[in-house]
Order: sequence, then structure tokens, then C-alpha cells
Amino acid sequence: MASIHWALLLFLVQLPILATSSAHSDGNLTLWCHPDQAAALLQLKQSFFAAETTATILPSWQNGTNCCLWEGIICDASFGLVTVLDLSGYGLNSYGLDPALFSLKSLRRLNFSNSGLDGQIPIGISKLVNLVSLDLSSHRVSDYDDPTSAGDSFNHLREPNFEILVANLNNLRELYLDGVQIMSSSGEDWGKALAKYVPHLQVLSLEGCRLNGPIHHSLSSLHSLVAINLGSNDAGPIPEFFADFPNLSELQLSDMNLQGWFPQRFFQLKNLRVLDLSSNPNLSGHLPNFPHASSLYTLRLEGTNFSSAKPSSSGNFKLLRELTLDGKFLSMDFLSSFGVLGSLRQLKVSLMDSHKELGSILSWIGDLRNLTSLELYVCDFSWTMPSSIGNLKALRSLTMFDCNLPRPILSEIGNLIGLQKLELSDCKLHGSMASSVHNLTNLRSLYIGSCDACGTMPAAIGYLRNLRRLEISGSDFSGSIPSTIGNLTNLKSHGYLV
Repeated sequence: MASIHWALLLFLVQLPILATSSAHSDGNLTLWCHPDQAAALLQLKQSFFAAETTATILPSWQNGTNCCLWEGIICDASFGLVTVLDLSGYGLNSYGLDPALFSLKSLRRLNFSNSGLDGQIPIGISKLVNLVSLDLSSHRVSDYDDPTSAGDSFNHLREPNFEILVANLNNLRELYLDGVQIMSSSGEDWGKALAKYVPHLQVLSLEGCRLNGPIHHSLSSLHSLVAINLGSNDAGPIPEFFADFPNLSELQLSDMNLQGWFPQRFFQLKNLRVLDLSSNPNLSGHLPNFPHASSLYTLRLEGTNFSSAKPSSSGNFKLLRELTLDGKFLSMDFLSSFGVLGSLRQLKVSLMDSHKELGSILSWIGDLRNLTSLELYVCDFSWTMPSSIGNLKALRSLTMFDCNLPRPILSEIGNLIGLQKLELSDCKLHGSMASSVHNLTNLRSLYIGSCDACGTMPAAIGYLRNLRRLEISGSDFSGSIPSTIGNLTNLKSHGYLV
């Protein structure tokens, strides 16, 4: 009997929800969005135009259909209210978002990154008081990820007034404005505004916003910060209070004209996963004993004045996935101190004047069997036989810049049958490319730019049926363009064939 009472009580509790569901359901228990929100979205659609005149803009956005099923839209499962609008990388362009957008008060996530927006950020965004995440950033989409992506659209935005923009966004947890020209660029202006109005912010990403330092101490109150990206701004020096944020896991401070000594306290952060100090040539420091090295995923130190002292935490970088280093770090004693980097997926190395050690360094690289992306800069392979590169069977992306490439290494590149992206820039090629190309049947993107001694253009390029991007320019190829190029029916992007 008691069980019947509980069942009846549960039914009565659920009755209002069932009534709402039946009013907005399509019969398959999928809630329909509210008509006024659908109308607002259709009005917003009218403010977009496509970069290609033949392209169809948001084809699923049709009047009379359920907007909860439209591309880029997510609705609340209980009430059918639009909570997420994500149009990142759809190839859309706009000179001004329709104000109808700002009536969607239920929005919690708004993402227009790489959407081709131009002009001033609409101040109406400040009306979306329930926003948890706001992304208006511009960041480059890798051809390796998708050579056909429409995401090469970049926002060209400036904010009207930082304080007005964020004053009502008290619920905001994530703010991505990379590439936005921030008019209130002084550290005091934007720092005070964030500290006052967005007290629970967890992610702050303002890369390339033309910020001018110093960073204001008011930011020290944002103890919830987990990720900070202030790269490509003149916003130094580094405030030591960043090291007091207990949950900080990502610190990106590249190309900020940082000077002096990097505080050692940052290496004590137990939750640190990403550390990027690259392209700060006047920033000094020691690579110390990492007490929490086993938690680090990304380490970028190229273009700094750090010393190459051997870390004492040998073999502790077991989760490291991305590593970028300068030639001055590249002694075998130093590299071996990282231990077995079984998790490493991305490696970027500028060998510069380290030619005398190249053989052993390449042997070390050849042992990184799980590597998927390798970038080598300023390297002379004439000093060694780099057969170890052929061991990298998991490699998907290979970039070489200003390298001297004899015939043996060209042959080894041809053994990388899983390769999807190959870029050779300002290189000297000794021998035909044919042996390098004909096996690379999975290649999707091929770039050869400003290379010397290339020989003839291999006809085998025409048999790489998966190629979507092909650019050969400013290179010393002899003879004519092979007729087999006409076989590349999947090409979506191509440059000069010169």
C-alpha cells in the first residue's frame, strides 16, 4: 500500500513537467524550443553572410522546425530553452549581430570564435546575465586538423568599454577574447573590472589583445582562476600572486616581452598542467627540480634565456604530451633527464648550432614512438644519417624549416605512411622528391615553399588522392608541372604551382 502512495505522489510531482513536455514535444520526447526564441534566432541568421556566395548559411535553421535540433544550438532538457549558441568555425560573417540575440536570456554559453565578426562588440551582450562562458576569440585552425574547414574566418573586433561589457556578467566562469582589440588596455582598467564584476572567473584568455602592463594587483582576488592566457601582449612583469592561485593548471605567457628572473614559486604549483614562457628572450631562469613534473602536460621554453641545467627529477615527466625547446637545451644529458616520454605527442625543436650532436638527438627523437607532430627548425642533416626518423610510424604532421635534407632523409620521410601533413619551408633538397611522396597515400596537406635544389616535380604527387591542400611556391623545381596533378579531385585549397 505504501508503495502505491509513493507512486501516486511521484506522478503528482511529475504532472506539471509532463504537461510542459507535451506542450513542447514533437512526439519523440524531444522538447520544442519556444517560438519566440526560434523567431529571435531566425532574425539573427539574417545578419550573417557567407564568405562564399554559393554557400548556404545554417541550412537547418528553418521556420517551422524545432530550433532545439538546429546546428549550433543546445536546449535545456526540461523546458526547451536555448542554453548554448555555438557558431564557431561555421564560415559566417557579420558586420553587426542582430539585437534579437540579446533577448535569449536563457543563454549560458555563447561562442562566436572564428566567425568572421567585424566591428565593435555589441554592448547588448551585457544583457545575457546568465552567461557562464563567452568566446569571441580568433585563433588559427590548423590545416592538419581540417584542410577544408571554414574556420579560417577571423573576428576583427574591438570592445566598447571593458567595464560596461562585463558589469552584468556576474555568473561568468570562462572569458575568451583572444585577438579582440581591448580599448581599456591598461592593466588597471581591465583588471579592476574583472575583479569587481566577475569574481568567480575560472578561465581568462586575452591573447593578442594589445594589453599594456603592468597587470593590476586587483586580480589577486580571483582565487578561482584555473587557466590564464595573456600571451602576445606587452603586459609584464609577471605578478607573483599568480602562484597563489591554488587551482591554477594553465599559465600561458608567451611573447610578452618579459624580463628578469622567472619566479621559482611557479614550479611548485601542484596542479600545473601547461606552462608556456616561449618567445621571451630576456626572461631568465633555471629549469629546476619539478616536484610535480609527473602532472605536466605541456612545456614550452623556446626563445627564452633559461639555463639548461639538468633537472633532478629524472624520468618524472611521464604525462608530458607537448615539448618545445631551443638548441641550447639539446644535450643528450639534458634530454635523457626527462626519462621515457611515452606520452609525448608533439615535439618542436630548433636545433640551430647543435649540428655536432645531431645524430644522438635524432636517435632520441626516433625513440618517441607515439609522436604525432614533429617540427624541426634550422637543422643540417648532412652531418648524420637520420634513419631514426623513419621509426615514427604514428607521425601525422611533419614540419621542417631551414633544413638541409640529403637523399637519405627524403627516403625516410617516404616511410612515414601515416603522414597527413608535410611542410618543407626554406629547405635545401638533395635528390628527387619521388621517393618521399609516392608512399604517402594518407597525405591531406602538402606545402613546399622557397626550397632549393628540388629537381623535377614528381608525377607521384598526382596519385595522392587524399590531398585536400596543395601549395608549391618559390621553389627550384625544374621541368613542367606533371599532368597527373589533374587526378587530385579532392583538392579544396591550392596555391601556386611554381
